[in-house]
Amino acid sequence: MRRWNRWASNDDGSAALEFITVGVILLVPLVYLVITLGVVQEQFLGVEAAARHSARVVAQAESADDAAARSDAVITNVIDEYGMDSSRVDVAMSCSPTGGACPAAGSTVLVTVSTVVSLPLVPPIFGLDAAASIPLQAAAAQKVSRTWGAD
Repeated sequence: MRRWNRWASNDDGSAALEFITVGVILLVPLVYLVITLGVVQEQFLGVEAAARHSARVVAQAESADDAAARSDAVITNVIDEYGMDSSRVDVAMSCSPTGGACPAAGSTVLVTVSTVVSLPLVPPIFGLDAAASIPLQAAAAQKVSRTWGAD
């Protein structure tokens, strides 16, 4: 019993080792969380910018062909700027009220951009990268002038 008391009350030795062990156990997940949130935030800002700017250029274009060309240019530039995977970016455009051509005078253009973000450091083994991915989507609406295309 006396031997146990001596060993239990001994404070010599391993504080540095304990600090390093606990520090690594707490620090590694925290660093991974910060990296993951940074990647997801960057991709979300890209999706939101693509939707907003694409809706704006479609609504301000002079013709439907000009709107398509400008929208494609904006989407391409945003994908390059934010480092997005172009094969995972989907763009949909619709007009309200429905019917007829899109864009049309007096309609509201709705552009929806979506993508999937894979978490960093997840290997593409057994489909883990697909399972550990986050879908992101953003939409933007822009009113088209009533005098659009009336040149």
